[in-house]
Order: sequence, then structure tokens, then C-alpha cells
Amino acid sequence: MDVLTFVINVGAALAMGVAIGIERQLRQHPAGLRTTALVCVGSALFVSLSILTGDTAGPSHMASYVVSGIGFLGGGVILREGMSVKGMNTAATLWCSAAIGVLAGSGLLLYALIATATVLALHICLRPFSHWLDSRVQKSFDVETAYKVQVLCLGKRKASFAPS
Repeated sequence: MDVLTFVINVGAALAMGVAIGIERQLRQHPAGLRTTALVCVGSALFVSLSILTGDTAGPSHMASYVVSGIGFLGGGVILREGMSVKGMNTAATLWCSAAIGVLAGSGLLLYALIATATVLALHICLRPFSHWLDSRVQKSFDVETAYKVQVLCLGKRKASFAPS
């Protein structure tokens, strides 16, 4: 795989991640535009590593351990605060960073540099677009709630009210 093919593959993953992310962002899901794009780019990076090395038992075998390990680390930064979840973007960024580390560790420095630029572009360029999408989505804070109230009267007493 040459550099142009790598750029095309990662660019295609980015485009697909953005497309999925826009839909998720519009629907106000916790994993929105940037998070989904980062996960797609990270996946492309891990798959590209196995193609770039051409070795099924070498660095790509080690990458599977990195993927598992980073999942636990990423899970540790995801926090639930009331009705919102925080840390999804951080977890996805850690995952992409792990992929960049695997590429760089495999001696594929040019590819790691391209991956770094892609992740930085995601954060810098998609943040304003993500905020713009959020401002366009109407958020509802008025929620209709129904309550069922049951009153039990114990005993056989009748209440009597005397007019005054």
C-alpha cells in the first residue's frame, strides 16, 4: 500500500465516519460527529497496519492487544453525569492515539504523521461544525410527565363536615 492509497483509505473512513456522525449528532446521541469519525479513522488505521506490514503474526498481532487494552483505558474516561455522558470524544481520541502509536512503533512514521494530522484536523476543523449542528437542533426541556396517585382510606370512619 502506497501513501496515496493510505490517504484515500483513511479519507474514505473519515468521510464515512463523518456521515454517520452527522446523523448521530442530529439525533443528539452521546457518540456524535467527532466521536464516530474518530472511531472510523482509528479502525482504518488499525486495518491499514496489517496491510502495510504484510505480516499476519507480527505487528498486527500486537495491535490486537493494543486495541483490547485501549478499550479498558477509554472506558475509564467515560463518565455519566445525570442525563449526559462525558468523555466519549476523549475515549475515541485515546483509541486513535493508540493506532498512531502502533503505526509509529512499527516504523511507519510517514503514515503515523498522516494519521496525526487527520486526528488533529478532526478536532480543529470538525469542532465548529459540530457546534453549528448542535445549535441547529432544537433541544426540548419541557417533558410531559404523568403521575398515578392512589388514595387508600383505612377503617370505616366517615368524615363529617358541619357547616359553620
